[in-house]
Amino acid sequence: MTGHKPVFSLKALIPLMGLLFSGCLAALPENDALPVQQACLMSAEKVIPITIEIATSADERSRGLMEREALEPDSGMLFVYSEQRRADHGFWMYRTLIPLDIAYLDRKGIIGAIRQMEPCPSDQGRDCPTYRAGVPFYLALEMNQGFFESQGIRVGDRLSMEPSDCS
Repeated sequence: MTGHKPVFSLKALIPLMGLLFSGCLAALPENDALPVQQACLMSAEKVIPITIEIATSADERSRGLMEREALEPDSGMLFVYSEQRRADHGFWMYRTLIPLDIAYLDRKGIIGAIRQMEPCPSDQGRDCPTYRAGVPFYLALEMNQGFFESQGIRVGDRLSMEPSDCS
């Protein structure tokens, strides 16, 4: 009796690997059930009420606002980290369809930097630019592009989730 060795064809594995990796992308978590909270942005001149979805887990932060076609005018997403992120950490716009502003905030909610981000048309995340914070941060707030400027919100202003601050 002669032993038969199994024959593996690289050509046969390539479609299988493609299915496997496309399944990974399809398995991104849905953020439809994120907690929603009323908050406000506070400058020296005014208080601006906003509604924020709060992303606290790695999966929720990874998904972010991907594939959303619109964001309500006074709504956004707050990314919360338990450990401080370095100044060279940033966000990208892979699979994000709407232009956004991002504010990087410290533990107390003080804005340290604001960046404008454009949707990335590439189907490869590695081809998308990273919008680095430039400051260490614990929180990142994404809003529609132009929101911070139109509302007069600048570096040094603050995000509050305390109802007494926002009334």
